[in-house]
Amino acid sequence: MKKPEPRLLTGSSLAMGLREIQTGVFGDPANTGVVSRETSVPLPAATEAPAATEAPAAKKPGKGKNVLETMDDSSPLGRELASEAKRREKLSGKELPKPSSTRIMTISNQKGGVGKTTTTVNIAAALATAGLQVLVIDIDPQGNASTALNIDHHADVDSIYDVLIDDVPLGDVVARCPDVPNLICAPATIHLAGAEIELVSLVAREQRLRRAIDVYARERESKGEPRLDFVFIDCPPSLGLLTVNAFVAAQEVLIPIQCEYYALEGLSQLLKNIEMIQKHLNADLVVSTILLTMYDGRTNLAAQVAAEVREHFPQQVLKAVVPRSVRISEAPSYQQTVMTYDPSSSGALSYQEAAAEIASRS
Repeated sequence: MKKPEPRLLTGSSLAMGLREIQTGVFGDPANTGVVSRETSVPLPAATEAPAATEAPAAKKPGKGKNVLETMDDSSPLGRELASEAKRREKLSGKELPKPSSTRIMTISNQKGGVGKTTTTVNIAAALATAGLQVLVIDIDPQGNASTALNIDHHADVDSIYDVLIDDVPLGDVVARCPDVPNLICAPATIHLAGAEIELVSLVAREQRLRRAIDVYARERESKGEPRLDFVFIDCPPSLGLLTVNAFVAAQEVLIPIQCEYYALEGLSQLLKNIEMIQKHLNADLVVSTILLTMYDGRTNLAAQVAAEVREHFPQQVLKAVVPRSVRISEAPSYQQTVMTYDPSSSGALSYQEAAAEIASRS
């Protein structure tokens, strides 16, 4: 019996809902030529075959040759390794352009587990490693971005909670990331869990983060410190007042989308909420960037989801795609980003490509 073809998503209720979203939500960033590999293959360790007693010795690669040059690129493994080598070569020594003014980006998706924090810290680390000045603001009560950047965020530490509720200057709570130069972080503590309720009664509750960032920028300028090139705001998986503060403070929204159907279901609601923010609180806000994460090239579903998102948002979706990677998952347990934990991994390479694309859209 013939196996039925998998059902495509283009006729789904999701697709029809997305078509109703107004195009004004999005910006019009320029496309870049960054190439992306959507699957990862580990580089095998080089081993030498034992020499036979009388048979002629196996021919060894010439001195100075890279292992990639000796591989047959007609095999799937060879093609993957050759593709990865080309991608690394393209990024090698590439200088990322500085934006003309500070770019403030909110990383948001009310669906949990889609890679918001992972995307925030790794793109921030990639840009900072390239010489740009980067600030990460962690407004997720879980504080995972603070953990990944090795920043103290226990209950006794001054945090972004004190900035939002008690008007503590942002400059008093930021801390330098010990592993990445040019990267600073405003940490989150567990006190943020109650900030949603406390913000309700405060004056200009939606504008508090924006004002704190503006004051901090002027403070850096008065001290002769370099201007911030990027500010990334890591949001909680919700659409409460903390996330609204992030939307009002930012000019751009970066939406990480896991390549699975559930991650797409709330996308239309998120875009409608952003549209409301545009109308009433921040007319300059645009969805400038969408990043596909946790891509598994072995499944048809991942390919369908990626195709669906690219069809509806061709200008916003980055060419870079982040694959499922053990190294990306391991890095936070060592209080590191994958950029410092394993810079040669496929996950680090993908985030470097994503950072280069974002920087080139300045």
